Formats: sequence, structure tokens, C-alpha cells
Amino acid sequence: MNGVATAWARALRAGFSPRMMLLSLVPLLLSLLVWGGLLWAFGPALFDWLGALFREYGWFQTSGSWLSTLGLGMLKVVVVPLVAILLLLPLMIASSLLFMGIFAMPAIEKHVSRRQFPKLEQKEGGSFAGSVWMNLTSVLVFALLWVCTTPLYAIPPVAVAVQAALWAWVSSRVMSYDALAAHASVAERRAIMDTRRWPLLGIGMVSGVLGALPGIAWMGGAVLAVALFPFLAILSVWLYLLIFLFTGLWFQYYCLQVLEELRGQGASAPLAA
Repeated sequence: MNGVATAWARALRAGFSPRMMLLSLVPLLLSLLVWGGLLWAFGPALFDWLGALFREYGWFQTSGSWLSTLGLGMLKVVVVPLVAILLLLPLMIASSLLFMGIFAMPAIEKHVSRRQFPKLEQKEGGSFAGSVWMNLTSVLVFALLWVCTTPLYAIPPVAVAVQAALWAWVSSRVMSYDALAAHASVAERRAIMDTRRWPLLGIGMVSGVLGALPGIAWMGGAVLAVALFPFLAILSVWLYLLIFLFTGLWFQYYCLQVLEELRGQGASAPLAA
């Protein structure tokens, strides 16, 4: 656990540097372009479609009774935007993670390796195509599981725990690959992801709790007014990207430290064999 804590401290210090903050602008602008355009073009139509669906099947009365039972009767007037938020949130997370993995993680890897691990040999066990494939497959599974667990939002503590668990899985899978792609061989990468599975999941779990913060912002937007929906979308994207940036740094520092220790113990030769 000392390695996890050390990597956390290094990631926290590096995350607030001007270089890292500027690095978040590329995925932020891409996310704003994609989601701003989609919300402007299809947001009203989505609300209208959900409203018609609720009226046709009598879901307004059902959802109102259900929310009143839970002591959340005030949410009855915003149930449609609330459902829209829950449907769009996993897609927004998935796209942000994809942009981060493709555009930011390579720069994070170069920054960390140059400053902290300049003598660590690069064995190129991963590739850009492999990173894209890992990102795409992981975020698609993540989005699907998120949608399937949406009803758990009726019990907020359970919803946060499930979201943290999903985040732990997807971030440990995607960011570990990106962190080790340039420096580790294929055998070293697989060995580290297998033997250090629980610390990697622990990093992802802590980051998953942080990942619940943008969701809270979206819920606040639904309660305040539908008019705030686009602004809360932008805020959520920005918060997610900052969390992704810190998480990427945390994984990068930890994975390269483990790789350095592995080679220092003379384990790279048996692994290669």
C-alpha cells in the first residue's frame, strides 16, 4: 500500500501543474464539441419523446407515487429530465474516458517517465491500436452495465457503490494498459496487471467515488431547472476530465514504479522467457 500512497501523492502534486491543466483542454474541447452539438440538436426531442412515453404508459403517476414513498416527491416535476440524465450520463463518461485515453494518456506517460523514471527501458509491449481497442471495448461494456444498473439509483448509497465498482473495473483495465504500453513488454504488462490486480482496483475504486461528483451536479441540475441542463452537462464533462487526469497520473506513477521494482528484482528475464 506504500506504493499506492506514494503514487497518489505524486499524482496529486503533478495534477495541479500548469502543464497537466492545459493537457485537459484537448479532451475537454472535444467533449464540449460532441455533447454540446448533440444536446443542442437532440436535447428537446429527447425530452419530448420521454414525456410522450411517460404519458402513454402512465409512468408519471407511477413514478410520482414511487418518489413520494421514498420521500423525494419534489422530484416529480423533473422526472423526465432526471431520466434523460441517467440515460446520457454513461455515454458522456464513456466518451470522456475514450478521449482521455487516446489524447491525454500518451502525454501523461511521457511526462511521468521523463521526470520520475528517465532510465526505465521502453519495451513497447502495447500499441496505439491496442489502446484504442482496449478503450472502446471497455467503455462499451461500462456503458451497458451502467444502463442496466440505473434502477439502483432509487437507493443512492447502493448506486454510488455500484458506480465506484464499475469505475474501478474500467479504469484499472484501460489506464493500466495505457500506463504500461510504452515501457513494459507484453509479459511484464500481463504479470503486473495480474499480480497487482487488487491495488489497481483499489485505485480505481477511490477514483470511482470521486467520479460520483459529476453525477451529483447533474442531479442538481434536474432539481433546479431544465434550463440548466446544457450548463450542467458542460460542468460534468469538465469534472470528469479532471478526475480522469488525476486517475491517469495515479495509475502512471504506480505502474511504472512497480515495473521498475520488478526489473530491479531481476524478474524481467523469467517473464520474457
